[in-house]
Amino acid sequence: MNQHSAAAPVPGHRAPVHPGPVRHAPPRRRSVRRVRAASAATATVLLATGLLAGPAQARSRTDATTGPGAPIGTVARTVGDAHYTPGPCPRTPEPIPELKGARCGTLTVPENRAKPTGKTIELGVAIVPAAGDEPKPDPIVWLAGGPGDDAVGEAKMAIDGGLNRDRDVVFMSQRGTYSARPNVLCPNIDEFNARAVGLVSDAPSTERLHVEATKACRDKLAAEGIDLGAYNDTESAADYEDLRAALGVKQWNLYGISYGTHLALVYMRLHPEGLRSVGIDGILPPAKSGSAATWSSARQGFDGLFKACADQPACHKRYPNLSATFDKLVRDLEAKPVTTTVSLPGSDKPVKVVLDGGTLVNWMTSATHVAPQVPLALDELAHGKPQRIAQQYAGGKLSPAAMGRVAHGLVYGVFCSEWIPYESQAQALRGGREAFPDFPRSVQAQAPQLAFLRPDCEVWNVPAAPPSIRDVTRGDIPTLALSGGFDSQTGADNGPFVARTLDKAKVVTVPYQPHVVFATSKCAQEIAVSFFDDPAAPKTACLKGLKAPQFETGP
Repeated sequence: MNQHSAAAPVPGHRAPVHPGPVRHAPPRRRSVRRVRAASAATATVLLATGLLAGPAQARSRTDATTGPGAPIGTVARTVGDAHYTPGPCPRTPEPIPELKGARCGTLTVPENRAKPTGKTIELGVAIVPAAGDEPKPDPIVWLAGGPGDDAVGEAKMAIDGGLNRDRDVVFMSQRGTYSARPNVLCPNIDEFNARAVGLVSDAPSTERLHVEATKACRDKLAAEGIDLGAYNDTESAADYEDLRAALGVKQWNLYGISYGTHLALVYMRLHPEGLRSVGIDGILPPAKSGSAATWSSARQGFDGLFKACADQPACHKRYPNLSATFDKLVRDLEAKPVTTTVSLPGSDKPVKVVLDGGTLVNWMTSATHVAPQVPLALDELAHGKPQRIAQQYAGGKLSPAAMGRVAHGLVYGVFCSEWIPYESQAQALRGGREAFPDFPRSVQAQAPQLAFLRPDCEVWNVPAAPPSIRDVTRGDIPTLALSGGFDSQTGADNGPFVARTLDKAKVVTVPYQPHVVFATSKCAQEIAVSFFDDPAAPKTACLKGLKAPQFETGP
């Protein structure tokens, strides 16, 4: 999951963000493989100017073998209200070598399908050809993290992991993201997040400034004529289904990471007929998304890391009760925040950082990505040395990769229409109390990654999505549900949760790994690639040899 605007980004998937009714066109007629809609039992829970990549006419030696006729992505085609046009590759913040030789173009679709004669939007498409000599006919579609990340910008992760070994891999900028036209980025929110490292995280004055930044974003986009209620999972799922039809692909596969799993599960429910198989990694089920689930995920990820330290003799000896140390630090810092200054790479200007209880929780949620450092960092903080944690926290917020790349309009389009209407404030608070009963109430009131989401959504002011957006996804599409044992953003229990209603789901938890295991684990990559070879029997033998990281113990 992408973190809400108040949280630090995680490189690559930023799964480390600032996250009458709209009528939707009726779903396509469903085939025998239909996804049976069923209501969730409860609703308690929940990556500048770019450079063009390689030209569209660049061709791989494998292009001629990707299927009968022209390779996908090289022919203009109109299907219904959607039109695909081959052309230049989408812009990216930095050049991505993995896109050299990609076949590219643009998908044009209605901004709001309830208004088919209204505005249209353009979504950038890049298709990386299969590396093998005999490519399979069914491509893999990469669904990015976020909400708000551009899938094209994540091409390196997908290709480095080997997804294009035997299949083309399709990347499309989800509506509103970096290379889409229009985009709904709002860099002013990123700029506020950078300044906010020097503020008490849950102070009323911080909330006021936070919501002001959100409202300024909304006002700017609305003034540009953006239909803010059309940036959601239902429309995005239809965008991808239109792309499949416009490319002339009979069936394809999905691989979604973080928030991309949320979109994948909606896609599976609304448009199952074109899906051969689906991989979901860092799972965020729409049926339980919200603040309470975010707290539960944090608890699972933190406990996984603390247990791994306790199981490692050197770590246990040096830090005998890491969980209690963390809890005490949260309480102490919330009562008396610590202010320090740090220097960041590439800058001579010192940065003021305020560490309070809420900030420590948000740092920890991302810090499971650098798990070997966590015990030492917490011990240093407990002994009056906050610089390591402060530098990591500020570094994420002030990084160039955190500026002007996240589509905040899509963040709020999803959160404010699909999450907030279906979770009460009391349910959200109860989630914090149940997961971390010893935390101060002020910390429990602001879920990690989702600070001030409710007042943000009040000013965002978009209609609630239909209740069906919270339906569980049912059906027999082969699904690989991947999680990490250290995932503190989307807990590993979400794998079994979605598998309960997916008849052909394989649940795999990769131990000692943080959010989005494909990004960090060679074993996870091997499992994913083998799943697309044979969805009924992914190869998981590599799990047996995995060991916990060697935790740093300091001097």
